[in-house]
Amino acid sequence: MLSYIILRLIQAFLTLIGVSFISFLIIKLAPGDYLDQLRLNPQVSQQTIELLKSQFGLDRDIFSQFIKWLISALSFDLGYSFQYHAPVSELILDRIPATLFLSLGSAILSWIIAIPLGFFAGIKEGSNFDRFVLAFSYTFMSVPSFFLAFIFLLFVSQLGILPVGGMYSPDFDSMSLPEKLLDLFYHMSVPLLTLSLISSAGLVRLMRSSVIELKKSPFLTALRAKGLKESSIRRHLFKNALNPFITLIGFEIASLLSGSAVIEIIFGWPGLGSLMLDAVLSQDLYLVMGGLYIGTILLLLGNFIADILLAILDPRIKDRELTR
Repeated sequence: MLSYIILRLIQAFLTLIGVSFISFLIIKLAPGDYLDQLRLNPQVSQQTIELLKSQFGLDRDIFSQFIKWLISALSFDLGYSFQYHAPVSELILDRIPATLFLSLGSAILSWIIAIPLGFFAGIKEGSNFDRFVLAFSYTFMSVPSFFLAFIFLLFVSQLGILPVGGMYSPDFDSMSLPEKLLDLFYHMSVPLLTLSLISSAGLVRLMRSSVIELKKSPFLTALRAKGLKESSIRRHLFKNALNPFITLIGFEIASLLSGSAVIEIIFGWPGLGSLMLDAVLSQDLYLVMGGLYIGTILLLLGNFIADILLAILDPRIKDRELTR
């Protein structure tokens, strides 16, 4: 197992470098940069602009800039933001808890919704319940997340029973700890529901398809031949049907982070979404790279966890990777 973990860590490290370099190259090849905005300001002299270029290392070639940034990024020194005049790592650390809180919360809720719905829809294939679950899945798979967010936003604003934006109430600092937690969940309820419904729609279909396929497998026939009770057979079926979900952990993290960025902007949630949008619009190189770098690490971490869990559940996977 140790050899397998080391191999996966090496692969993750090489992937991180490759993704970072491609991202850096694409950003640098885009026309213009942050300093173009200063060039339009007559109060900023050319000498000041050249000094800033030298200070931020923008006067070097692309490869030298990337190597310098990468060496610092490996120790999580992600550079300095042109726009916010602050270290990128501090800006991301200030915003990432809100994003992770929303993303992880929606991941947990979407799995709570998708796993039982998909499992029982697969068990009761062709029933009215199965048709209802399929209708639910197709509906929310076909609706874009931003459109669903706008519908909920309109609905909530008309009712006036839930907040339409922000993360805290104005008197949040004066609240007790239980009141703060309730206030936080109160404000995140609508964006959480939006993300969870969109995410669970695809997961429901995956779980249902996995159960239907496993129902026809020989191992269930063998279990029935041994005289096992139907409840015990369903436990075996449930455990095996979860395997495809484990492989999706890494991709689920990435999709939730990207999906939550749009939702954060719509609902005014103070996470990485609005920060990265401002960074892209202002061509804040190091802030954009810092956000992509952290996002890539989270994706690789999710895939690494999925690989380890799969290797524990099925040792044959580990053996195949080591013998390549």
